[in-house]
Amino acid sequence: MWQDFAEYILNECRNQEVKMAEVGIGKFSQIADILQKQDNITLIKTDINPADATVLKDDITKPNLELYDGIDIIYSIRPPSELQPYLVKLAQEIDSQLIIKPLTNEDLNTGKVKMKLKNFKRASFYVLR
Repeated sequence: MWQDFAEYILNECRNQEVKMAEVGIGKFSQIADILQKQDNITLIKTDINPADATVLKDDITKPNLELYDGIDIIYSIRPPSELQPYLVKLAQEIDSQLIIKPLTNEDLNTGKVKMKLKNFKRASFYVLR
């Protein structure tokens, strides 16, 4: 499933130069590891409690917008429902595509903003363009 999720994101890039952010990476870096191997992708990883020096400290409830300058795609894996509205707000503020991979069978908490459910191979997630 994770390979399928990464493949979808790579397909969205279409071999173009793309700047991405994984928000709330925690200690699960499997997708980031795949994306960082691509020459056309610049990836930043953020978390309120960085697991290592490669992760930038940021609080999504009060994001440092300078970190997200030029970001084309934001994605977040299993973000807590209370943080999902902040992800939507950030994506809208910086005019970025947003991809949320929630916990299995979890409803989204995005308020009035409706995200589209995507099923790509064995991966299910939500997209906001």
